[in-house]
Amino acid sequence: MGPTRKLKLSDYAATTFDVYGTIIDWEPEIATFLRGWVESQGLKKTDAELLSIYDSLRQPIQSERPAHRYPEVLRRTLDAMAAELNCSLSSGVRERFGAIAGTHSPFPDSRDALLELRRRGLKLGALSNIDEASFARMLQTLGVSFDVVVTAERVGAYKPDKPHFMAALSDLLAMGIPPEKVLHVAQSRRADIVPANELGLTCVWVNRQGHIFGRHGDGAEDSHADFEVSSLAELLEA
Repeated sequence: MGPTRKLKLSDYAATTFDVYGTIIDWEPEIATFLRGWVESQGLKKTDAELLSIYDSLRQPIQSERPAHRYPEVLRRTLDAMAAELNCSLSSGVRERFGAIAGTHSPFPDSRDALLELRRRGLKLGALSNIDEASFARMLQTLGVSFDVVVTAERVGAYKPDKPHFMAALSDLLAMGIPPEKVLHVAQSRRADIVPANELGLTCVWVNRQGHIFGRHGDGAEDSHADFEVSSLAELLEA
């Protein structure tokens, strides 16, 4: 769970990231949206309850093949929540939720940390369970580009399926960077640390306190991170 040796960034030539939850702070906006929706119908749920229900219902939808584009995943997850909670769901609410991935904000430490990693000479990679259009909108807010970008839309699959990782490793290898020189940084144990373990990648778990997504299911509880930090700022200090 925690670090097994001292992290030395100079040992690596590239850092790849799980974007949402690691770089982008998505849970508060999702929780606010869901809470407003259910409270409008007289239902009281805590943010933690709503996020847990959402997370559990989203996973099987992302496992369907052929894979849906992420806005459709969001809409179908909201459909499933409406059935689970016995709530009505208007087309307007459904469509607004389908666009939410492009409006989340970065964590306060994200931009500076990414720029510092680039200043230190590391290539930056993004492995994101999202569509190309939402990713492009997010980048405008973040203000940092990536040398390698792998989205669910690009590979037709969602993590923890491995096409994300295989595509990123292939792109990096074409730049002369082998897998042993790649450090994968992620908040989601389920979507990222589990497949990183299976592929033998060195990985950092960003344990952002109070965040819910990605901590359970598909072997997440038994996954092992080589290093553990609480933020990207701490990653640099480590």
